[in-house]
Amino acid sequence: MSKPSKSSDEQFAHVPVDTSDIPELDDAFFRQAELRLPTKQTVTIRLDADVLAWFKDQGSGYQTRINHLLRQYMLAQQRR
Repeated sequence: MSKPSKSSDEQFAHVPVDTSDIPELDDAFFRQAELRLPTKQTVTIRLDADVLAWFKDQGSGYQTRINHLLRQYMLAQQRR
């Protein structure tokens, strides 16, 4: 997933956001809300050394990035 570039952030920084059509979230909403986090499962996976090194070189959160890319691939295959 790509982050917006700084220039696009600056480009739209002056544009007001109209939130008038978004209802307020009241106490009833939060009483009924359920937090659903994806279930994580610990696995052992064999990756090529250079692939793993590349992900680790990107900094902390490399396992989350690998998971995100695998999820994107899975969703793309499901749409086929």
